[in-house]
Amino acid sequence: MVISKQTRSKIDAVIAKYPQARGALLPALHLVQDEYGHVSKECAVEIAEIFEIRPVEVMEVLTFYNLFFDSPQAKHHVYVCTNLPCSLRGARGLLRQLESQLGIKAPGETSDGRIFLGHEECLGACGYAPMMRVDGQYHEVLDIEKAKRILDSLGE
Repeated sequence: MVISKQTRSKIDAVIAKYPQARGALLPALHLVQDEYGHVSKECAVEIAEIFEIRPVEVMEVLTFYNLFFDSPQAKHHVYVCTNLPCSLRGARGLLRQLESQLGIKAPGETSDGRIFLGHEECLGACGYAPMMRVDGQYHEVLDIEKAKRILDSLGE
């Protein structure tokens, strides 16, 4: 058993909320990722057993959504929105300045594994451009100083 008893209990509780167990697949993946930081192939196999589906079906879901990871990841994930409205308001320049500050090229991870920096096509808040998502939290109307403060505030 790869998934902890505590997480398995949480998965069982979520499954009980759905008329069909498969409806709880996304929340189950989130629970496993919350525990381990990613969903390993071994966990995917175990999730498939829980939901009585094939492992490939779990992997299809896992690899479709960009919020799930199938391998160990940096502690913090930073995504700058680079769609047209954000780019017109300086997002691509902001991304380049963050790359320079972190010493990496997006998409990429700092050598200490602390921060992954990437870009996304759209974060859905064009009226507040430029913006970025940091560990699932949106930060809007950014300039380089505000963005640097956000990165500097991230814990180890």
